[in-house]
Amino acid sequence: MTELTAPLLRPRFGVEDTGPDELAAATGRAALAATAVADAGAEVRRDWLERIADRIEEARADLRRIASIETRLPEQRLDVELDRTIRQLRFLGAEGVRAAGDEFLEEGFRRRTRPIGPVAVYAAGNFPFAFSVAGTDTASALAAGCPIVLKAHPGHPVTSATTAELIGDALTEAGAPEGTFAMVRGFDAGVRLVVDPAIRAGAFTGSQVGGRALFDAAAARPDPIPFYAELGSINPVVITRAALRARRNEIVSGFIDSFLLGMGQLCTKPGVVFLPEGHGLEPDLRAALRGRASRPMLSPSIAERFAERLGTAAAVTELVSEPGSAGTVLQTDLATFRATPALADEIFGPASLLVTVADDEETVDALASVDGALTATIHAEPEDGPLARRLVATAARLAGRIVWNGWPTGVQVIRSMQHGGPWPASTSPLHTSVGAFAVDRFRVPMVFQGVPDELVPVG
Repeated sequence: MTELTAPLLRPRFGVEDTGPDELAAATGRAALAATAVADAGAEVRRDWLERIADRIEEARADLRRIASIETRLPEQRLDVELDRTIRQLRFLGAEGVRAAGDEFLEEGFRRRTRPIGPVAVYAAGNFPFAFSVAGTDTASALAAGCPIVLKAHPGHPVTSATTAELIGDALTEAGAPEGTFAMVRGFDAGVRLVVDPAIRAGAFTGSQVGGRALFDAAAARPDPIPFYAELGSINPVVITRAALRARRNEIVSGFIDSFLLGMGQLCTKPGVVFLPEGHGLEPDLRAALRGRASRPMLSPSIAERFAERLGTAAAVTELVSEPGSAGTVLQTDLATFRATPALADEIFGPASLLVTVADDEETVDALASVDGALTATIHAEPEDGPLARRLVATAARLAGRIVWNGWPTGVQVIRSMQHGGPWPASTSPLHTSVGAFAVDRFRVPMVFQGVPDELVPVG
């Protein structure tokens, strides 16, 4: 990758791991900048985010090329992600204005929110833009009025450094305080970052193992801090007999499209599908998969973990898809699924598990047995009436987003989006990492009682 670095990088954001002194300097600058970033006001911070979006748009061709080399994702897919990232920066800048203006007045009490302080952001590996250096956590924390120290993902180092340069230049041009944004690298730096006394909150997108370790470290500090981690899930799907009768072909093609999107390396991939015994979809699934081209996974290490997880699951299930297909579909019954805890773990990659159920009662029980998830999907028809009501009620207890007669992959950047869910989908089911209310994670409610209006902070 060295041929990419020379024309695009300057010393401020290199690709070497960050040492303890450099990390302490970055968090110290963030702490010193916190008051000025908060007091700048939401409209000014919206301008900062607009400038960052403009810089990324101007550098689109370079960013797309570099990210494609580093992640092996096709440039067309990265173009779509860049569109989302740019739109997200602008959208969250406006939502920061909304969040700063929200207040409640009653009998001399003024309830509003203030920025929490410097935020540690941990970039994701599967989205080099939308959940990475200039991603949703960075945009929402900055919109909320918080300086950011971002830990880059090792899967796309040059993409990260280039994006960080663009952010730094945009903030400098806009007159943002020194320390508003910094980027650090390396496993050790990531561990030290979450326990640094200057950091007041954390945001993470990634594996359950890594996210839980950082969450535990954040909670074990002498001064515990909130740590918002989105950890992925198996995102259960239920398909009723009536839905199969009414929309068999549509369901097959939708399922294949959904679980293969991004080579199954999306946190909203449908990982487990509950459907009736004797469904007969095996030939349809095999035929649909034959025409799908396989693509490389994001990195050799991800491919190795995928093969390991798939091997564990395949040892106790039946293979539905043909060897060498673009994706793998496995099948088992509910008794085996319940008796094999490993089958309830996410397989990050192009694989999904079918679990057959005997009747309506077993269908509801099967869905209820799943751990917390980002999404739960139900395919049903009007004739499913009572069953459908029970399924929706069950899904509402275990997932942050319920999908009806659709598929869960693809998270829209809109005001009503909820991207989170009960553990192990996330560490905070009260919050979302995507959409308007992602900003609210980094603003602390407080009350000003009898304080003159001119003394109440504006940030």
